[in-house]
Amino acid sequence: MKKSKYLKLIGLLALTAIFLTACATRTSSGTLQAPTSGPYAWIYSIFGHPLQNIMIWVSQRIGGTNGAGWAISIITLVVQFIVMPLRLISQRKMTTQQEKMQKLQPQMKLVQKALKTPGLSQPQQMEISQLQMKIYRENNLSMTGGMGCLPLVIQLPIMAGIYQAVAYSSTLAQSTFFGISLSQKSFVFTIIATALYVLQGYLSMIGLPEEQKKTMRMTLFLSPAMTFFISISYSGALALYFMAGGVVIVIQQLITTFVLMPKVKKDVAAELQDRPLKEVVTPEVINKILNKDDVNSDTSIQRKQQNQDLRQRNAGKQKRPNNKNK
Repeated sequence: MKKSKYLKLIGLLALTAIFLTACATRTSSGTLQAPTSGPYAWIYSIFGHPLQNIMIWVSQRIGGTNGAGWAISIITLVVQFIVMPLRLISQRKMTTQQEKMQKLQPQMKLVQKALKTPGLSQPQQMEISQLQMKIYRENNLSMTGGMGCLPLVIQLPIMAGIYQAVAYSSTLAQSTFFGISLSQKSFVFTIIATALYVLQGYLSMIGLPEEQKKTMRMTLFLSPAMTFFISISYSGALALYFMAGGVVIVIQQLITTFVLMPKVKKDVAAELQDRPLKEVVTPEVINKILNKDDVNSDTSIQRKQQNQDLRQRNAGKQKRPNNKNK
């Protein structure tokens, strides 16, 4: 339900982090000059420069022309495997929420249908809309779908740091990985990285209800599209980062699809047997709101004013004959 917004947030933050490199200038040797001020300079001092030193150290220990590429791959795999438990926890929460929301769909559809009723007053619309929040609240569900941003927060600085480590080092900028330059754009790394994220999207659809597949189909294109755009727009080092990360993402999705999701579904089914979800919205509740005489509506106020004027006129008519008789 919130997945499209979440993926758009990933794309926005990632593109923002990489876009900041446009402010960099080149040295006489042709490499980019490290930033000295602003947010990107902070990222470089905290992540980029330390990663640069680690990559050079690992590259020297491995040796050979592919040393820098292996250093990037190793660092990426370490970061991704550290983040994986956080993503699996987030995925478990999201899957649990989705399973419960599937059971609450009849109530949600009643609310959505009621909101389309012609002639609704504003107070009625507000009261019906509040029913949706009440469904979440009464059943202890999160409006954000159980998704956390911590894995994203951890990965973005690392991604920007790896880009900086290669871009701002003459040693790493001249490195190659199996003949592919790490400082130039790499179509090969881009295609492989994009294909891995497409595979991850396909695996994530396995075992889902057809209705849920339809809602997710378009959003699944965002992650591969973002990967392709960033990878093809910048250096081979960044494309290699996505490619190595894509391997871990596919492994994570295999665990999620074939281990985590079946267990979550079983756990949710057992939980709902002991503690069934609350029926907050019924046709009777909706009808009561739709048929309620809205005391705040303009029509009601106008009707009350007319009735009051009529009573006053009738009272005046009744007093006049009495005064004459006296």
